Amino acid sequence: MTADAEDPRSWAERIEEYFEEFEETVTGRRFVELFEGGAQGTWIEGFVADLQSGDKRAWSKYRNQGFQDYAKRLLGAAEYRILARALNEDAAVVALAIRRLVRAVMPFAVAWSDAVGSLTVEQRRVRGKADISTVNAVHLVIEVDKFLGERLLAKLPMEVTSATSNDLTPWSPESTAGLMNRFRELVREASASRVQRLNTPLLRKIQGARAALQYSEDGVSQAANSLIELIDRIIREAFPPRVVLEWINTHLPDYPDLSYVDSSSGVKRPTKLGEALCFVYGGGEVARPASQYDDGIGPSLIHELLAKTLVATRNRLQKIKHADKGTADEREQLLGLFTALEGALMIGLTLAHVPAPLPELPAAEK
Repeated sequence: MTADAEDPRSWAERIEEYFEEFEETVTGRRFVELFEGGAQGTWIEGFVADLQSGDKRAWSKYRNQGFQDYAKRLLGAAEYRILARALNEDAAVVALAIRRLVRAVMPFAVAWSDAVGSLTVEQRRVRGKADISTVNAVHLVIEVDKFLGERLLAKLPMEVTSATSNDLTPWSPESTAGLMNRFRELVREASASRVQRLNTPLLRKIQGARAALQYSEDGVSQAANSLIELIDRIIREAFPPRVVLEWINTHLPDYPDLSYVDSSSGVKRPTKLGEALCFVYGGGEVARPASQYDDGIGPSLIHELLAKTLVATRNRLQKIKHADKGTADEREQLLGLFTALEGALMIGLTLAHVPAPLPELPAAEK
């Protein structure tokens, strides 16, 4: 159930149902059977109590060889083997679901790394929030995936699950560059799909920028102009300045740098950052509880960094557009900004509730 690739429900819904129907699993049935008898029932009751407690310290005793020998004598060798096999089979299904969930996060990790990686160290610092400038999201996902493969999947009977060869093939940290390039293709497709769902005509700006880089002699300037127009229109057509200003006054009235008074007209207007923040929030609620990593004041870390990425990318594109000399360095800079923009749009539009399905995850390096 949890590892059924055809199930349209979310991972959380599937796993929740799995545990709700625990008594119907192989392991659950063995527990019910064993509850019927005296000392065995007492031992199983203690095991279930530890299972429900969530206390990590309670689990250490079950890893002890002496305790396992005791359980085997108490239950009998045959019953112990049946229960152990049932536990391993159910654990294999859960482990597969977790690995697929972790791997489904990888496109977002690549998008985040590309988007935030385009900011300066100073731009990444947000008041009252944890400093994430040293966190490598891609490396973190690869390490978690490696841990799952070596510590769980390699020791469980995965043949009883629906695992494919792609599910069981490890991602090699040594091939991170190649892995990221393949996932960038997914980010590119997902970003374009979300832009199309929000504003179909703007998809041509992305296509035009890519075509200009490939075919035009003045490609860098044309591509930069297309991407600037994409950023401006996708934000302002979703939330006009008047709506943005109302949103700022409602949710972030005291947060700096989100609005200004036009010196020529005396009219209050939203800044580019204010417009970008409203966009990535989807015009929604900003309030959230405080924690040790976030003081709960102002925008969240993720929303603010994504908004900063959109603004910083636009500013750098302006410089390239006006200083266009057609050099290889300018082209390289623009490609980097293009990648950062696609990452920021993919995550930003997801947060703004503009969903789009991701293509099938790429296979691991052979």
